[in-house]
Amino acid sequence: MTNIRTDLALEVKELHESTSNESIPGVSVVTDGNDDIRITRVRVEDEIGARLMGKPVGNYITLEIPRLKEKDIDLMEDVSRALAKELIKLIKLNDKSVILVVGLGNWNITPDSLGPKVVEKIMVTRHMREYLPEQIDESVRSVCAISPGVLGITGIETSEIILGVVNKVKPDVVIAIDALASRKLQRVNTTIQISDSGINPGSGVGNNRKELSEKTMGVPVIAIGVPTVVDAATMANDTIDMVIDNLIKEAKNEKSFYEMLRNIDREEKMALISEVLSPQMGSLMVTPKEIDDFIEEISDVIADGLNISLHPGIHMDDVHRFTN
Repeated sequence: MTNIRTDLALEVKELHESTSNESIPGVSVVTDGNDDIRITRVRVEDEIGARLMGKPVGNYITLEIPRLKEKDIDLMEDVSRALAKELIKLIKLNDKSVILVVGLGNWNITPDSLGPKVVEKIMVTRHMREYLPEQIDESVRSVCAISPGVLGITGIETSEIILGVVNKVKPDVVIAIDALASRKLQRVNTTIQISDSGINPGSGVGNNRKELSEKTMGVPVIAIGVPTVVDAATMANDTIDMVIDNLIKEAKNEKSFYEMLRNIDREEKMALISEVLSPQMGSLMVTPKEIDDFIEEISDVIADGLNISLHPGIHMDDVHRFTN
């Protein structure tokens, strides 16, 4: 399969099907939702599917919200509710459950600051349940949160910091939030992925760190991510394909020539584009110029979804009263 940088299981599935013209064995797909919030549930069911997808066995739920950039308050609240609904189905919690929320990423780099921004807005209650139990309703669960930073800031592997906290706090589940990479520009800032198979921080930008998963942490790890960047070589490749497609439509006598260009081996085309770009720009990732505003808004959406999913007694009307 073409070496395309993406963290989205949906995009891996789409790419495989576009190149092989067949579905992936060991992978099931269910679609749901509407034009405002399209939900695709990809389940990697066995090791065959995991090998072909390059993703561990588990569930990968993608919420696509094409109008998310429009700053529609009602839509954003609907997205928070949809996110909460998917999380409730994915995580089995009881009133005594302890949840650790981890904000992955570098707060000094805007496209990578999603995790720390979400953590700032989480309703943390573990300390209150410990020191003020008489003032906490049973429908409010024990939630704690941490933003461990990145290796370049702390000098410590993120997974080591989190494992130390897990061993001390002993949560029933870890929920990790991180910025992702997409292979399609239209999915940047319009998509949320949830998975129950853990996460490899930095994998989408070629900066793999040690994985966070049930295998490494000893407890289930739920990952929530939003693509905030796209690989420049991938974007150039897709742009070239679109130009060629338009030229084929417009051409009268040269269609065979453009068809030949379009059908060049994908591996060869990507290798050629990367060869041209890399000496000039290195491993370049691209993000939209309005990323600052978007990170603030999407962190609100994700934090609201988490707060109403983790605390049964908290509803959308209550979240800002408790967190602001």
